[in-house]
Amino acid sequence: RGQLDREARMGGWLSSSGQGGHAGSGMPLSKAKEDKDSGLALSKAKEIVSNTPVVVFSKTYCPYCTRVKQLLSQLGANYKAIELDVENDGSDIQSALTEWTGQRTVPNVFIGGNHIGGCDTVTETHGGGKLVPLLTQAGALAGSAT
Repeated sequence: RGQLDREARMGGWLSSSGQGGHAGSGMPLSKAKEDKDSGLALSKAKEIVSNTPVVVFSKTYCPYCTRVKQLLSQLGANYKAIELDVENDGSDIQSALTEWTGQRTVPNVFIGGNHIGGCDTVTETHGGGKLVPLLTQAGALAGSAT
């Protein structure tokens, strides 16, 4: 009860006791939680990207996401779609991707651990004859080396 009273008097800010947030930082609890969630989401996104040849961070209702997923399927690529509107931490992951790549929009595509970009970049890369070699090098096409 003493901690709650002290927090209430401090307007939700923690003292240097360190309980619950960043000790002595004067950071509000909600900001400390946001930073923790963002860090976890960024770690999760980086782990998925490093362990999966092709990742499409997507939303189920996004026509540009559908276009990229259809193109990858037509090429016979194995890919993992992370539907951010379905994931519990999808908004945190999207914010983390923005921080990491500078791109806020979906689809947000990674091939071979490298950030490719969105729908326009993927389709331009394909039109320029460079998408299939990237997918092959990443081991995402049947019969390609992993």
